[in-house]
Amino acid sequence: MAKAMWENTIVAESNQTIEVEGNQYFPPDAIKSEFFKPSQNQTVCPWKGTASYYSLEVNGKRNESAAWFYPEPKSAASQIKGYVAFWKGVRVEK
Repeated sequence: MAKAMWENTIVAESNQTIEVEGNQYFPPDAIKSEFFKPSQNQTVCPWKGTASYYSLEVNGKRNESAAWFYPEPKSAASQIKGYVAFWKGVRVEK
């Protein structure tokens, strides 16, 4: 079971993650939505498409744009549509 943790709190957990480029992508229903806040940040990957971001809020602390997902990925990345990956100090254990 893969777990994403920040501030000693599990923010996502699943045994159905998909690994892409060394990142674990968690299914949308695996994230604990109470910790996720929409971010205005977006980036573009040449083969995956435009990524949107979430900020995490845990125990009164905020980690800006610490999670990303592809709401409408390009066809080469269609398997990760809506799946969420992490960075910026979020620890992912598999």
